Amino acid sequence: MADRMTPEQRHRCMSRIRGRDTKPELVVRRWLWHQGFRYRLYVKSLPGRPDIVMRKWRTVIMVNGCFWHGHGCSKHKPTTNASFWQEKIERNRERDARNQALLQAAGWNVIVIWECQLSPKKRLQTLHDLDLALSRIILEKNGAAPKQYRRPDHQSEQELIAAESTGTYRQTSPISSTHQENE
Repeated sequence: MADRMTPEQRHRCMSRIRGRDTKPELVVRRWLWHQGFRYRLYVKSLPGRPDIVMRKWRTVIMVNGCFWHGHGCSKHKPTTNASFWQEKIERNRERDARNQALLQAAGWNVIVIWECQLSPKKRLQTLHDLDLALSRIILEKNGAAPKQYRRPDHQSEQELIAAESTGTYRQTSPISSTHQENE
């Protein structure tokens, strides 16, 4: 499909797209704040100036736009000047990978959230997954590594994890016990 804008109009539109305080970032930041997490924004001393930095948990959160960072879901494919955009997006992806590797080598946990994961249909699941990831990081930092439980697909009862010993319980329903008291 041909571009409906002149090159000057397209340039003006693309140059006004912000790289900070985007709507997906604001969604994540509001959610973190309401969950009680405190953070800093765009810390210059870290590689890539991550969007959200939680020093206490040595965790950074990158909220990436699907088009600009070359996510596979991006429905917007450049039609005009395609080679320029492909090279630019590829450089962005290489820079992202390099910055993530530097952060991880320095002992930081890196969480990447894509813009498409914050669409209204997927938002709650994404934020729930973020909550689980942060909980795991907090547990590991406090020296209590999360336990990995296996599903007991037809294993013996000895291998099951339970809070109480396996005893026999007499089941009574409230209806049957009330009925017996009235007789």
